[in-house]
Amino acid sequence: MRLLVLGGTEFVGRAVVEAALGRGWDVTVFNRGRHTAVPGTRSLTGDRTAPGGLDALAEGDWDAVVDTWSAAPRAVQEAARLLRGRARRYVYVSSCSVYAWAPPAGYAEDAPVVEGAESDAEQSDYARDKRGGELAVVDAFGAETSVLVRAGLILGPYENVGRLPWWLTRIARGGPVLAPGPRELPLQYVDVRDLAEWILGAVEQELSGPYNLMSPQGHATMGELLEACVRATGSDAELRWTAPEIILDAGIEPWTELPVWVPPGTDMHDALHAADVSRAVAAGLSCRPVEETVAATWGWLRSIGGTAPQRPDRTRKGLDPEVEAKVLAAGTGGPGPGGVPGTTL
Repeated sequence: MRLLVLGGTEFVGRAVVEAALGRGWDVTVFNRGRHTAVPGTRSLTGDRTAPGGLDALAEGDWDAVVDTWSAAPRAVQEAARLLRGRARRYVYVSSCSVYAWAPPAGYAEDAPVVEGAESDAEQSDYARDKRGGELAVVDAFGAETSVLVRAGLILGPYENVGRLPWWLTRIARGGPVLAPGPRELPLQYVDVRDLAEWILGAVEQELSGPYNLMSPQGHATMGELLEACVRATGSDAELRWTAPEIILDAGIEPWTELPVWVPPGTDMHDALHAADVSRAVAAGLSCRPVEETVAATWGWLRSIGGTAPQRPDRTRKGLDPEVEAKVLAAGTGGPGPGGVPGTTL
């Protein structure tokens, strides 16, 4: 297989490249050349936001294109139109954010999407940009040769958003850790390597259309995720499980200040951790245990000195240590679930 990856040096794109090379595919990457290319790839350089920025793609043929763009849809439109007729399939890594807020628990690929998105638009907001990218791909390649990967929460090695790296770094520091409850809160996410393997499988199977791409609901819990972080880091951290209302009353922002976590029974939790992924599972999605995702991310983080890269277009994640200490100090200090010291839920 001949694969063209637009990007291919950071998080999702890099995972796709490594998975494709592992399958023996011929891989070309196109990007601005700001990061070192994965060994074994052919590199083309260009800035798709600049005039003439796609000139390096003027020639060549591929079996598939994978595009992870998340800014102005116009860039996707221009690339897709240029590659039309020279690639057999276009895979666009979109987002479950394209669904009109707030999608109910169990929402599938036919749920309503955001309005106002256009395929030739300049950058606006994340949801409309991703939806505009989808429209651009379908317009250029047609519904039968387009794959729209509506990813949810993505975790794993090379993460440049700051969610799992923050938890690992915080837990490695040890001591009492504000653990947002309930411990049994079901999570839904996808390991970036499982996402990459599914994308390549979609190319091989000649799939088309939209797919919600994340683990089945409850693949892991908040407790399993954080306890895996404790084991991976080998720290002496004490998870202090704290009731959602205490966290919210303290003014702590779910998802950003306490990454991954959102309160149960809310629209936000249903939207981020309760999608129907049966279509992707039927098409071959397989999700590794949370232990493997956490251990691999910690191993990668240590290999680069402990500080994860940060995308400039994403907000920084994590809780201020002073705020954490204040909430912990105000807790009951009683035993948490499973005998773990912490705030009683």
